[in-house]
Amino acid sequence: MNEIVLTPIGIVKNSRADKTDANWSAIVSEIELADYMPVEAFDSIESFSHLEIIYYLDRADKTILGSEHPRENPEWPKVGILAQRKKDRPNHLGLTIVNLLQKKGRRLFVSNLDAIDGTPVLDIKPVYQEYLPKGKIRQPDWTRALMKNYWRTE
Repeated sequence: MNEIVLTPIGIVKNSRADKTDANWSAIVSEIELADYMPVEAFDSIESFSHLEIIYYLDRADKTILGSEHPRENPEWPKVGILAQRKKDRPNHLGLTIVNLLQKKGRRLFVSNLDAIDGTPVLDIKPVYQEYLPKGKIRQPDWTRALMKNYWRTE
């Protein structure tokens, strides 16, 4: 396969320095545009309520190619890395839909971004209703237990 080289378009700034998987709703993050990107890249972005943030999980501990228990919890089934959202993915890519709170010059302020301070942002896309899933979303029961406190605001 050919090598892919990506240059971050920005960086996440927030108060979260650890990789704990809980309480992400309490965090407001700032995404600062990289110096090489013109501020015009953000033109009209405030007309959208939600954005997709694609980021590089640069502090992932390892790379998993096969399967394992989500969060190393043996009470949950062993599943393939592509059947979970674990940070130790083959390419260490993260993707989250966030709420856009404000645009201020070269910065976006967002909520519900599960990326720690200093995380490189690779791309930002507006959320169109037409791209959202059609029909009922199906997921295993263990995912609800895994996500129970993920977005908690304590």
